[in-house]
Amino acid sequence: MKSHFASLAVDEFATRRAGVLILIGRILLAWVFVGSAYGALFNFSGSVGYFRSLNLPAPELFTIVNLAVEALISVGLILGVGTRYCAVLTFVFVLAATIVAHRYWEYPAGAQQMGQYNNFLKNISIMGGAMLIFVTGAGRFSFDRAS
Repeated sequence: MKSHFASLAVDEFATRRAGVLILIGRILLAWVFVGSAYGALFNFSGSVGYFRSLNLPAPELFTIVNLAVEALISVGLILGVGTRYCAVLTFVFVLAATIVAHRYWEYPAGAQQMGQYNNFLKNISIMGGAMLIFVTGAGRFSFDRAS
């Protein structure tokens, strides 16, 4: 009986505070892109070097595009502007990044492979979060809702 009441309390909490919780979820989902864009902006040559290490053509162009997409995702998710479109962009962007940069099975067993595997799993989780935001929308506290 106690678990039924606990379940009702959890459901009521989530329902009553859905707007704030979705906002927090959007901010948390975007935070990885905020940090990555900040890093690319203030260490541009390091980002170019990373793309070069992946043997990508035009690593400078990849860095610029990556920075622009991460900034767009960050602003869109945090402010709730074009949120569903940002969620789709996030999903596709992270899927592409996972395919290009986190093929853990290509690394020798050990720390390097585990690091890539953890990044692979992180990206799968981000894609799940993006899918949830796509389904729920921006929520109450967003520019999408205000329009």
